[in-house]
Amino acid sequence: MRSVRKCSRTGCLEPAVATLTYAYSDSTAVVGPLATASEPHSYDLCEAHALRLTVPKGWEVVRHEGAFAAPDPSADELTALAEAVREAGRSDKPAPDPEPEGPSGRRGHLRVLPGRA
Repeated sequence: MRSVRKCSRTGCLEPAVATLTYAYSDSTAVVGPLATASEPHSYDLCEAHALRLTVPKGWEVVRHEGAFAAPDPSADELTALAEAVREAGRSDKPAPDPEPEGPSGRRGHLRVLPGRA
């Protein structure tokens, strides 16, 4: 199964190939190969954003030497399941058809009421 991790930069849909981690105590940003798992305090970046990263004055950037490579597909069943769930939750998929009325006659807890003019 293909990795579904995308670049963390807003609006970028490119696949992630690097991970950015900040070492605040050392005023350092570390850009290395893509981590095996997404971490809450690190950022996945595509190659373009990994290579163009800039930091505030007084900070240092430590970059992985060499080219970034796309990660190998994972054979781990748990990872495959997590990726399938993320793929199913993507917002660019069409909305599912409304559920038909069940035996109780209730379709859901929300209804659309006609407006009054």
